[in-house]
Amino acid sequence: MPPRTRKRRLGDVLLEQGLISEEQLREAVTLQRGSNQNLAQFLLERGYLAEEDLVIALSEQLSIPHIRVANYSIPDEILREVPESLARQYLMLPVSVTGDVLTLAMADPLNIMALDDLQMLTSYEIEPVVAVKSELEEAISRHYGGKQSSALFDQIVAGNGDRADKMEVVEESQDIADLATLEAEAEDGPVIRIANLILLNALEMGASDIHIEPYEKQLRVRYRVDGVLEESKSPPKSMQAAIISRFKIMSHLDIAEHRLPQDGRFRIVSRGNEIDFRISFLPTCYGEKVVMRVLDKSNLTLDLDKLGFEAQPMEAFADALKLPFGMILLTGPTGSGKTTTLYSALHKINSPTHNIVTVEDPIEYELGGINQVPTKGEIGLTFAAALRSILRQDPDIVMVGEIRDEETADIAVKAALTGHLVLSTLHTNDAASVCTRLCDMGLEPFLVQSSVALAAAQRLLKRVCGSCKEKIQVPEDVLKRIQFTKALHDGEPEFVRGRGCTKCKGTGYKGRLAVIEAMPNYPELQDLIMQRAPSADIKRTAMKCGMRSLRQNSLAKAARGLTTIEEVLRATAAD
Repeated sequence: MPPRTRKRRLGDVLLEQGLISEEQLREAVTLQRGSNQNLAQFLLERGYLAEEDLVIALSEQLSIPHIRVANYSIPDEILREVPESLARQYLMLPVSVTGDVLTLAMADPLNIMALDDLQMLTSYEIEPVVAVKSELEEAISRHYGGKQSSALFDQIVAGNGDRADKMEVVEESQDIADLATLEAEAEDGPVIRIANLILLNALEMGASDIHIEPYEKQLRVRYRVDGVLEESKSPPKSMQAAIISRFKIMSHLDIAEHRLPQDGRFRIVSRGNEIDFRISFLPTCYGEKVVMRVLDKSNLTLDLDKLGFEAQPMEAFADALKLPFGMILLTGPTGSGKTTTLYSALHKINSPTHNIVTVEDPIEYELGGINQVPTKGEIGLTFAAALRSILRQDPDIVMVGEIRDEETADIAVKAALTGHLVLSTLHTNDAASVCTRLCDMGLEPFLVQSSVALAAAQRLLKRVCGSCKEKIQVPEDVLKRIQFTKALHDGEPEFVRGRGCTKCKGTGYKGRLAVIEAMPNYPELQDLIMQRAPSADIKRTAMKCGMRSLRQNSLAKAARGLTTIEEVLRATAAD
């Protein structure tokens, strides 16, 4: 078993070895008490101690060996014993396995939580050894971080590897600026295959976004998976200009323009599926940063009944969609699934008897039977301008991508009051803040209370990993503090957590699920809206009328074993 107690204080060991002075130790101990740093971190940051000397001192203090991992070559079968996420989180690297003992290099061998987590995850006894932190960070990046992708990148640069050749780019004819050298580089075989590989890796990982970020000596590639950015193997810095130009060519953008932001989209076909990518280029001091949103239609669930909403918000949503006129407003942060919910709502009410028109910035998914209009701010086609024209097209149902200003809000409200069902999004924290926000935009309260049929707020929760989840017991006093009541769940609640496994990369979570609160326009709310009451008062009254909050609906999901209490508290911290 790893050592769990200190034999001597670290400060005493450092003094005995003459590595620091008594004055430096007194100063560090005094200042360190008021911070979140440990003594070793404090001494390192002040420059009182070198990393190598700290490792030697820790080794003597704890009576455990120290190693230099800079030149270690660790077999893949050993690396697989520790998930990359845990290795990076706790700064630890598996070195060898002897019998049932796993030797683990650590920057902080006193991290009991790290040792416990790993021992729970594996069947080995853990034997920690201490290593230099900077060497450990470099070794983790060298051994982990997309080893398979690394080999493929190396093969592609060397002219080998055909995996990325199997992807078909759906091209459209458009004139490209005559920049012979840059265009030739962008059309070079290795560059095309690296660009394709970046896209294919995103699809295999289930990423929602791809970030390509230029720095002084590095071109970093990251993928957003389940809401969290993960760094991957990056192509050589020398290929930066060619790779970025390749994505501009795919998006039919100007490869000669490097000073202004550009936005576009392109489509690929991979394994028989069409995937759209929405792409944005932003000039930075070391080149253009690229962010791509992955829009995979094969993973799009356009069924409102299958989004997993709880009973009360689902019923409120269904009732609002049956109304002949009024506004349905959905709120939530960027990336919370609002667009998917609105598309699902449109899909539910889409029929040959309805004329449905949308105005979006940009159009994320193309929907059959629905007229979709993209905004073009550079020529004056804003949400407000498009909405005015749409209302002259005899619509029954209108979806506005986002209400951003008073002009758009005013037109949308008037459309809702003149016989149209209007769906849109708004940036507020919760459903009750919708009415307050619209009034703050300059709308009269009587217009707000008579036009808003439903206000809803949405979040995405991390789904607990099905391969490593386990039941846990939650004390009654904890349940009371987090506002859980028996009324939120029929039967005995089944709270779970994810231990962490190879399938979820040690995180305990895999995938996401939507949670929503829906506030119908209860009669009891209308006087409060007219009086410009605070959103807290509106929310309190709505909950008395039967609305369930985001926290309550999230806890109901946790009680069914779909997510964890920790994730509920993170996502609904302001609730």
